This record gives sequence, structure tokens and C-alpha cells, in this order.
Amino acid sequence: MSANNMIDVVVTQVVEVNELVKRFHFSRPDGLALPAFSGGSHIIVEMSDGEHVRKSPYSLMSSPLDTSDYQISIRRDDEGRGGSLYMHREVRPGMSMRISAPANLFPINNRSTKHLMIAGGIGITPFIAQTAQLLATGGDFELHYGARTTELASYVDELRASIGRRLHAYIGENIDFDDLLSRQPAGTHLYVCGPEPMIELVLAKAAENGWPKGHIHFEHFAKAPPGEPFTAYLSKSNKSIQVGKDQSLLEAMEEAGVDAPYLCRGGACGQCETTVVEAEGKILHGDYWLDDEEKAAGNKIMPCVSRFCGSNLVIER
Repeated sequence: MSANNMIDVVVTQVVEVNELVKRFHFSRPDGLALPAFSGGSHIIVEMSDGEHVRKSPYSLMSSPLDTSDYQISIRRDDEGRGGSLYMHREVRPGMSMRISAPANLFPINNRSTKHLMIAGGIGITPFIAQTAQLLATGGDFELHYGARTTELASYVDELRASIGRRLHAYIGENIDFDDLLSRQPAGTHLYVCGPEPMIELVLAKAAENGWPKGHIHFEHFAKAPPGEPFTAYLSKSNKSIQVGKDQSLLEAMEEAGVDAPYLCRGGACGQCETTVVEAEGKILHGDYWLDDEEKAAGNKIMPCVSRFCGSNLVIER
């Protein structure tokens, strides 16, 4: 994926779901259908924020059966780099924006006999699209959704209306993952999306209960963190670039005219993986793609979410 294949859209609605979450609706200005997608897909939203262009991934929550209207929900993050704040504060109906075509790193496994879905907080959004797809195809599923308060349980009423007793809501209470994971029939696939600690706990419990790795799926995009500015030299492009405190290395590369590959921009897909030629300092890895051994070796960096602290960084781009 690159900046050259972004899609022009118009913001048709901005809905305040609760004190932290807003829903954004996008349609094509010519009224034609947007690209088809499957439940679990995400899009990249481009934000022209001052002198910088920021691009962030968000799960599509609208029904795959209706491509006239893409919907995403964004939780406001007051401690992030400002992408969610821009969307909450600046985006209005009628505004022209650009988005990517959908990509799916969290698809439903159609060979599964049952789908067990576990969501926490804003991690509910991909499951709204997935359950709409499964309702249409007759798939067997159940959705377990945890939220801190009734007010922050985004879309719980809509889900109760659409999927009925398949929804199990846990408002202000813990989910007994051991019990839930130990009583599923053979052939069940597990899907998890939510805060990182919850995902890690569910994955650990699944391993303890003997779940095959191939039956476990999770989605969690890392956030490109703010940090101290640094300089990087791109050896193939022969360019020295400055990475600002609220800018990712990938964004700085794009700003310098380097069309670097990406798919998720959240450290999950591996598309932007880049070889480190020299590094006098410390790479601050923030991705889910490289394993601990690869991170310790310091030979690779994921420009979408990782930073650098030191005097000299040379990468192969």
C-alpha cells in the first residue's frame, strides 16, 4: 500500500457515542460504492494536521453487506500523538478526507465450526462487522464483551438487538477466561481485540488450556508513540531526514518523498520492515512483528511504530 492509491471520501456523519468515543461515517463524493471488504478489515485514515500528514489504522465496524457507507469508531487518547484528538476536534460532516482501501489482518476463518469472540473496550469495533457477516452466512458464534462502565460499553444495546443471546456483556466485572476457554467444542477458533493487557492474558490462558496456535487470532495495532526528535539516514534514497517528536519514522520518510510500503501502520503486519545498516544508540521497538531475539539483535526496525535514541541511525530505504 502507498500514498498513491488513497481514496477520496466525504465525512457524512460524526456521532458522539459516549464521552470517549465518536463514530465517523465516510462515503464517496460521487455516490458510488466503496471497495468490498470482509469482517475484521481496517482502513488507514489520512489526517492533514498542520504541517504534517498523519495516517492511522482503524477497524471497519460497518456491515460488509453495505459498501455505500464505511464506519469507524475512535476512542479519544489524550496522551497520544494527536491523531485521535484531531479526529475528535477537527473532523466535521461535509469534510473531504482520504482513506485507504480495506485490508484484513483479522479475518474470520471460514473453516471453523464455531467462532469465540472476546472484546474489551473499543476493541468491540471489528466484531460488529464480523457478527454482521456471520449472521448473513449462518455462522456459529458467541461474543463476550467487557467494559468498565455502562456508559463506556459502546454499542452494547445495538449488539443485543442484532445478535441477541449470542452477546455476553460484562460491565464492570471480570471475564472468567479459564472457564470460557476450557469449555469450547473442538474446532472452535478464538478472536481477541481490546487493550494489550487483556489480549496478553487471553493468549496466555488459551495456551494454558491447550488451544492450537492456528486457532487463535488477535488484533491490536501498536500506537506510534511520541518521543524525542532524531535523525535517520536513508541509504538507498541518499536522504537524511528529521523525525519530529509527534511524528513516526514512516511519516518522516513519506514527507521526504520516499514511498515506503505499509499495510497496517500499527506494527502488526511486517510490510514496512527495514534493515538497519548502522545504529549508534538504541532502537526503541514498538511493534508486534519482530520477536524478542530479533529486537535484541538490532538489525531490523519497523518505521511505523519504532523510534531511535542515539547519535547515528542508517536504514536501508
